[in-house]
Amino acid sequence: MDFKIYQTMRYILSTLLLLFSGLTLSAQEKMYIHQTDNFTLGALVASTDSIFFSTDGNQTFFSINGSIYEKNTDDIDSLTFGANSSTIYIHYTGNDAEIINPLAFEGVSVVKTGAYVTVTSTTSVQDINYALSGTTTNGNFKIYSEKRYNLYLNGVNIVNPVGPAINVQSEKKTTVILSDGTTNILADGETYDPAPVGPSGETEDQDAAFFSEAHLVFTGNGQLTIHGYGDDQHGLNSDDEIEFNGGNLTIASAVKDGIHANDGVFVTAGTINVTSTGDGIDGDEANILISGGSITVNSSTDDVKAISCDSTLVVTGGNITITVSGDQSKAMKSDQDITLSGGTITIHTSGNVVLEAAGSGFDPSYCTAIKSESDVTLSGAEITIITTGIAGKAISSDSDVNMSAGSVTITSSGNGARYTNSSGVFDAYVSTCFSTDGNLSITGGTVTASNSGSGGKALSSDGSLTIGSSTGSPTIQLTTTGTKILISGSGSNAEYAESKTVKSDGDIVINNGTITIASADDGLKSETAIIVNGGVMDITNSIEGIEAPNITFNSGSVKVKSSDDCINATYGNGGEQNDGSLLTISGGQLVCNTTGGDGLDSNGNILITGGTTIVHGPPSNPEVGMDYNGSCNVNGGFLVISGTNSNMTQAPSNTSTQNSIKAMSNQSMSSTTLFHLQDASGNNILTFQPIRNYYSIVFSSNELLTGSSYSIYTGGSYTGGTNNNGLYTGGTYTAGTFKKTFTISSRVTNVTF
Repeated sequence: MDFKIYQTMRYILSTLLLLFSGLTLSAQEKMYIHQTDNFTLGALVASTDSIFFSTDGNQTFFSINGSIYEKNTDDIDSLTFGANSSTIYIHYTGNDAEIINPLAFEGVSVVKTGAYVTVTSTTSVQDINYALSGTTTNGNFKIYSEKRYNLYLNGVNIVNPVGPAINVQSEKKTTVILSDGTTNILADGETYDPAPVGPSGETEDQDAAFFSEAHLVFTGNGQLTIHGYGDDQHGLNSDDEIEFNGGNLTIASAVKDGIHANDGVFVTAGTINVTSTGDGIDGDEANILISGGSITVNSSTDDVKAISCDSTLVVTGGNITITVSGDQSKAMKSDQDITLSGGTITIHTSGNVVLEAAGSGFDPSYCTAIKSESDVTLSGAEITIITTGIAGKAISSDSDVNMSAGSVTITSSGNGARYTNSSGVFDAYVSTCFSTDGNLSITGGTVTASNSGSGGKALSSDGSLTIGSSTGSPTIQLTTTGTKILISGSGSNAEYAESKTVKSDGDIVINNGTITIASADDGLKSETAIIVNGGVMDITNSIEGIEAPNITFNSGSVKVKSSDDCINATYGNGGEQNDGSLLTISGGQLVCNTTGGDGLDSNGNILITGGTTIVHGPPSNPEVGMDYNGSCNVNGGFLVISGTNSNMTQAPSNTSTQNSIKAMSNQSMSSTTLFHLQDASGNNILTFQPIRNYYSIVFSSNELLTGSSYSIYTGGSYTGGTNNNGLYTGGTYTAGTFKKTFTISSRVTNVTF
């Protein structure tokens, strides 16, 4: 060192020492040592005992906190004084980094090799700030810390071609603040250098472009974009949990998961956009909770999940948009319960089913919008799902699905097909809007589900299916339009997968609600029983309207239009023998309109004890308005059936306790012709207008009294009152053509007119 410079430095430092000993520097608590290698080190003035030189002046010694620190005098650019600070600044400048470390002598060490920066903090001070800025294409930020801290991204662009751009080896909570108005970019390389052995003696994890051992919390209003290029690496990964309370995060790419957290993912605010080859957002063995923010996930790879976890997946708020195009991939997937109680969720899947070898054939693995291996609970979210892939599933559960509030709109168009199942038997995979291996319950909210795929279903349950409750009245609109799929056999022995709108292996119970069904096949189909306790249901199109071995109408209003049987109580064995099935009508109103089948059909018995039943029978033989193999006992209620002139036309059984008539004509009467029945005093007993031409009327009412006389008129007109599906009441009948007067002499009176 030049002697004159040396003498000047000694003079300056001597003066500074006088200041230390004699002055109070209230706003100048720190001495900053500015080095020529772009390091600035801070030391508390109060902790600095002295500064002195080696004899030759080449070394400068700082006595701080009782320890001596040696610096090459040539490496010291200057000394300044300023306020105390707990923020470490790291500014990347290409292949180097400028570092200001105010805590250099208080347990925070920052070292660098080029732009590769490593922080080791052993201080007891919490919430130290690390502020990153600048740009490097060959660097990183790595930190070890024994206390929680804050990581500010202040407009930093880091590319590490051989490992993570940010590598958090601390296990303490790390709060990442995306500073307002800043754009931050992180990227890793395709191939990582071997992971080093850490201070604990174990090989360190470094599994992402942004990797952390700690609980990560993201906040702020800035932008962070992560490019994950690492082979078999994630975009953002924590071995703890990840929490989003703000910020704008984009995972532009990732070879594995976009966001992966071993202990779960929690989103309360912020904007998250993920595009990845692996899963989009993976909570691993923990849970995912989304209560706010905006999330967009785009996934195009086969057999991945957009949002998934092994524990519970809960959405209480926020906006979620998911696009999935990979075969057998899932949009939202959990090994445990999925609860969607708030927020807006929009999902579009286009991936196809995949047949996986199993046993003597295959098991289908479906592309699914919402999939749970446990229960799915829908209690307030607004959900829109579009599925277009082959046999795509919208909402699927290995256990139960329960909906009590919110709205679900599903449009499914994926076709099904025949395959050989694991038992070596022909089967069919089909698309479904709702499907459960357990029970399905919709007690509130709004459901609109449409399926145009071949064999596709709207609601499908392997257990029971319940709609409405004493306090819940959902609004449900269901449509299927797909063709049926031949599974095996031919002709009358053929087995098909049909596009039934509502199908359940267990009981279907309708307690309440407004239900509209348009079906390419069955409207409601149960393998055990269908029970209607209330609500309003309108089946506007079907082949078989309602089919089950046991069908019961206790209350409510039901309208059925079908091209075959409207109501079919059967075990499905066919034939003319009594198979033990039962159709029971005890209350409510049932209106049947068949264009080519029976109105009421039971392969067993029919029991009517109450309610109003109106049947507009078929246009021609051999079908009839009512058909049963066992008995039909009418012990109460109101029943009117129009039909053909078939010799198979049936009236109720003589074992009934309420009187009935079967009125037959050998001439067809048009649908504009009223059928009118009045008692001897001229009181209206029945005025009915079938919706198609008819020959016969079957009628039962408690107003048909034994020994009383009644007259039949056809035509005429009816004014005032109400028209209830062809049944006129409360007005005035103007007589048409008188046909016949007869007297009730038995339980069933046969009349020709």
